[in-house]
Amino acid sequence: MRTNNEMARLQAAVSALGDVHVSAWSEDTLKDQLGELSATLVTLDALLSRVADEVRARGLRIEEPVSA
Repeated sequence: MRTNNEMARLQAAVSALGDVHVSAWSEDTLKDQLGELSATLVTLDALLSRVADEVRARGLRIEEPVSA
């Protein structure tokens, strides 16, 4: 089912982002990657906003999961 595949891809993206720790990058690496990192973060922000807006447009709310 396409929806299951899309959710699996979203979960993989979350997992990949969870593995990124910019604080562990050297100053030189961060400076070298800053342009690409900035572009990636801006694109990610726009895509997340689009998905959230599509959910809200259907009258649903996006809520943070409650911690156990």
